[in-house]
Amino acid sequence: MQAKPEYRDRDEPQVAVLDALVDRHEEGMTVFELRSGTDLDIDTIETALGGLKEAGLIRVEEEGSRTRIYPDERVVPEPGEAEETEPSLVDRVLERLPL
Repeated sequence: MQAKPEYRDRDEPQVAVLDALVDRHEEGMTVFELRSGTDLDIDTIETALGGLKEAGLIRVEEEGSRTRIYPDERVVPEPGEAEETEPSLVDRVLERLPL
């Protein structure tokens, strides 16, 4: 799942972090989960999180000894609202293969 289109006009790392958070919006993510879910380095993630926090697009909650990050609810699309994306080249090739 991707963040709503109106929140996708940010820097690429911020959009990658938002998309990862939106995909797991109910359970949130730790910084290390974001690291594995975005393929960004820790410094880039921290910079992106700072910008998103400043814009009010994420919230950070302490849960015991862990810090979990959640997207703001306005960033998460409604279930039927998910933007349909154009199929990738691989998807189009797979559709044409007889299986």
